[in-house]
Amino acid sequence: MTSLILAVPSKGRLKEQAETFFIAAGFRIEPLGGARGYFARIAGLPDVEVRLLSAGEIASSVIAGDVHVGVSGEDLLREQAGDLDRVVHLLAPLGFGRADLVVAAPKSWLDVETMADVDDVAARMESSTGRKLRVATKYVRSTRRFFTEEGVGHYRIVESAGATEGAPAAGVAELVVDITTTGATLESNGLKILSDGVMLRSQAQLAASLEAEWSPKALAAVGILVRGIENRAGRQSDRLPRFITSLNNTRA
Repeated sequence: MTSLILAVPSKGRLKEQAETFFIAAGFRIEPLGGARGYFARIAGLPDVEVRLLSAGEIASSVIAGDVHVGVSGEDLLREQAGDLDRVVHLLAPLGFGRADLVVAAPKSWLDVETMADVDDVAARMESSTGRKLRVATKYVRSTRRFFTEEGVGHYRIVESAGATEGAPAAGVAELVVDITTTGATLESNGLKILSDGVMLRSQAQLAASLEAEWSPKALAAVGILVRGIENRAGRQSDRLPRFITSLNNTRA
């Protein structure tokens, strides 16, 4: 029986970056069943089964415990989990797939620069029109959590199915919460990032599930992966021991 199930991105830029990263850490991922296969292996680690999934599928699989560890963006992990720290432990930041989850408002809103300004505008809008300020996003859970932390009310979420940054211009929403790498797309759509509106500075993470069934061999295998990653970075961390402690607490 395979001891450890590792999920990595199956396509696109994230797939290329993950493969390059693991090679640099001493782990070569070899696809099984051709380029369109869904499984792979790591040369020299026969007890590790590699599954090729989308980044979103990896996040949900780690959270559910269907895989032991996976490579996915922190933004996806935090969006899909109600309480990430209860079900997932972030073992290592991987340094690629960087993007910020941000709150952006129209540039024409000259007096709106902070989340406090948003709360003021939203309160005045509802008082004068009876309508709540609309926020377009694909990150519903993260948006609600952040707005609550910032004390912002009087808004409602418009779930975005397409290009979120175009929602204000289309009259669908007043604000957006979206992921961005440079901010250029937001700017080209007449939007500005609020000064305190960076919700999360995300990057790809090696995430371990606290819900999966962990055998001693699985723990040994993930230890090999983490040590290889730390050796590549040239520094050690206490994330693996803290994960084992969290896992033991979960089992207790």
